[in-house]
Amino acid sequence: MWHVLLLPFRPVMSKQTRFVFVTGGVVSSLGKGIAAASLAALFEARGLKVTMQKLDPYINVDPGTMSPFQHGEVFVTDDGAETDLDLGHYERFTHATMSRRSNYTTGRIYESVIRRERRGDYLGATVQVIPHVTDAIKHAILSLRAEDVDIALVEIGGTVGDIESQPFLEAIRQLRFDLGKKNTAYIHLTLLPYIASAGEIKSKPTQHSVQKLREIGIQPDVLLCRSEHPIPQGQKDKIALFCNVDREAVIDAPDVDTIYGVPLKLREGGLGSAVLRHFRMDDPEPDLSVWEDICRRIREPEQQIRIAMVGKYVELADAYKSINEALIHGGMEHAVRVKIEYIDAESLERDGTDCLNDMDGILVPGGFGERGTEGKIAAIRYARENKVPYLGICLGMQLAVVEYARHVAGISQASSSEFNERAEHPVIALMTEWEQEGARVQRSADGDLGGTMRLGGYPCKLKEGTHAYAAYGRTEIRERHRHRYEFNNTYRQQLEDAGLIVAGTLPDDSLVEIVEVPDHPWFVACQFHPEFLSRPYAPHPLFAAFVGASKEKAAV
Repeated sequence: MWHVLLLPFRPVMSKQTRFVFVTGGVVSSLGKGIAAASLAALFEARGLKVTMQKLDPYINVDPGTMSPFQHGEVFVTDDGAETDLDLGHYERFTHATMSRRSNYTTGRIYESVIRRERRGDYLGATVQVIPHVTDAIKHAILSLRAEDVDIALVEIGGTVGDIESQPFLEAIRQLRFDLGKKNTAYIHLTLLPYIASAGEIKSKPTQHSVQKLREIGIQPDVLLCRSEHPIPQGQKDKIALFCNVDREAVIDAPDVDTIYGVPLKLREGGLGSAVLRHFRMDDPEPDLSVWEDICRRIREPEQQIRIAMVGKYVELADAYKSINEALIHGGMEHAVRVKIEYIDAESLERDGTDCLNDMDGILVPGGFGERGTEGKIAAIRYARENKVPYLGICLGMQLAVVEYARHVAGISQASSSEFNERAEHPVIALMTEWEQEGARVQRSADGDLGGTMRLGGYPCKLKEGTHAYAAYGRTEIRERHRHRYEFNNTYRQQLEDAGLIVAGTLPDDSLVEIVEVPDHPWFVACQFHPEFLSRPYAPHPLFAAFVGASKEKAAV
């Protein structure tokens, strides 16, 4: 019989790492990621060590090849994983560092199961969703265990009732059986819609969502209820009764004016205490002074500045989520509110750059493909010639090199081989084989676009006397990358002779990481993505310096 041949799932607990599973119901986009990250912040504020994980139900192996219009930003970890944007929330709200084990998709789980089946690891068994797929999910979850981790928070993507989520929900149901109630907690985030014509908050959708969870064997321990209006105590009591949840475990999750106020609101509702009570752990008063200071800085700016973000995915702000947050962090450093003006790069190609006249700073973010590149180049030229503070990120650095080559160094046909494989002067190009070896770049011979980029953290050596060095205050840094094309060293001497400043390189000087323009108040463009390391309690140096320079321009 097939079950005789199974390798049984036997969890081996090291330290008593406890698991919190966060699910969502009624509708999507309720903010599970921010809620989970805020709960993790509440645990950290009590001195507990946390880690986090996102389980996504889509079949893509990772979001690296997905359109930003559909999925939003791709967040990159230091170890080179392309992950869901919620991992950005996890790192911004906590001091935990995410990694490959912090994000699993259905595609990645099935890929691992099929690979094991091909190797014969299942000893000829008929491979099925239960137990093989669910065991793979459980192994992924339990990889979070560590001697120094007190609580691991696991967010299940999608909405309860979706077909795609069922294996993940079954896996976390089994984990309560495997690990016990005292080591597992279920939090269900749900919506209480307000019906204006009746003047009432309705709990029926929440009741049905919990009913769907209970049908598959999961009884929520805590309900986190989103609503536009305060939830009366009587309504909470009703929800507790019909959903079989303690009264103290039905908690408000109201809208707030800044996401960084969510930990404070959830502390008021008693979310952290409810979970620790379930775990029978000590519940000291959390120290949230850092979050109180962050909210004060955001709510009490001295002035407002305008930053133009010239991109190609501007219709969806989440496509640049980490950049948006990093600009907020930089604004906090200088007591300013940063108003981001999203500008479609293609509109600059049609209508010119007049829309940039009143901007205090210009930022060109990363991206792929040729669409909108000439508009971005026009914006970069405007920033350079009009002395407007400029920050270029990834493609924004590559196009800054192209612009400088064309209009300063006299290389009129300068381009990137990404846009034209036969470009006469590819100042940006794929690395040669010897450069690839030195840079540890990932390449694939079978056309797999998911494995053709320089990904993750790399060291960088800064040149003293540059804006970059002034921002960081040191010569050695480490930043995260996500790109295929590099500064072409064949043109390095020619561009430097024309005045371009190479402000940062890999430690062996093999690849250019940062360029600057001379005789400019602040023009810095970097090959890496500094936004991934910015935190509300520790703004990234480049964003802080860029916002500071933009504030100075606004004062002129």
